[in-house]
Amino acid sequence: MTNSSSITQFLLLAFTDTRELQLLHFWLFLGIYLAALLGNGLIITTIACDHHLHTPMYFFLLNLSILDLGAISTIVPKSMDNSLWNTRAISYPGCAAQIFFVFFLFREYIVLTVMSYDRYVAICKPLHYGTLLGSRACVHMAAAAWGTGFLYALLHTANTFSLPLCQGNVLDQFFCEIPQILKLSCSHSYLREVGLIVVSACLFFASFVFIVVSYVQIFRAVLRIPSEQGRHKAFSTCLPHLAVVSLFVSTGIFAYLKPPSISSPSLDLVVSVLYSVVPPAVNPLIYSMRNQELKDALRKMVTGCYSEAINFLSSSAKQL
Repeated sequence: MTNSSSITQFLLLAFTDTRELQLLHFWLFLGIYLAALLGNGLIITTIACDHHLHTPMYFFLLNLSILDLGAISTIVPKSMDNSLWNTRAISYPGCAAQIFFVFFLFREYIVLTVMSYDRYVAICKPLHYGTLLGSRACVHMAAAAWGTGFLYALLHTANTFSLPLCQGNVLDQFFCEIPQILKLSCSHSYLREVGLIVVSACLFFASFVFIVVSYVQIFRAVLRIPSEQGRHKAFSTCLPHLAVVSLFVSTGIFAYLKPPSISSPSLDLVVSVLYSVVPPAVNPLIYSMRNQELKDALRKMVTGCYSEAINFLSSSAKQL
């Protein structure tokens, strides 16, 4: 039995006790992390450098990539470090920082909701697109999403770490997660955080209903487009967003609202990886696979960089 004031660190769940598998976990997470850095970095750079992509849809996609980079950088490097050096410890402030940024990740859901509104206006009300989603409106929505996410994460983090902890400092998870912290509480005050999570789930469900209704209207409008090329372009921008929303919502809700009767360390581990590690790595792939404009801009940027590098090497060789 320990008091929360005496806790200076937490012990995270190790993926395995076998050294070879620990190193395998390190290399696997390193590959995922590098893929996330490369994919999101390319999207951010391409959107920032290509003026043809300075539209509301790509502006919010840029915000989404920045969020994904921040989220995966909070969780994966520490887990890799623990596996590489065969440790389990994370400091008290480090644990609080992980919980803050993991919940800040749910600000991503606000961005995804705004992106569904963007697609709805673009396809169903194209004549009003410039009025409803002008540059000022986009900046205001992005600022509201960032501000809301910050306050939301701060509220959950402060409320969680104000609870008295007397059930030790061992967490059955590879990163700090609120349900695992609540298991260490020895006070009924943890019901406040449970209530906050339930209220948050209700808000997320309302946003999900909004997204579903938006896409029902979008698909009805798309099916009325006479041109097959027009339908293909509309679907190519909508389906990746719908896939990302589905992955994020299904894994996140299951992780936080699954019944205790089906909970187990291995299942919790797999679900947490699916909602915290996989989306930042696969989101760039999902968006770039079907989005021709993004692929063309990316190809143009890579070709330009390659040509500049060749010219630079050629001029350097001539000087030598």
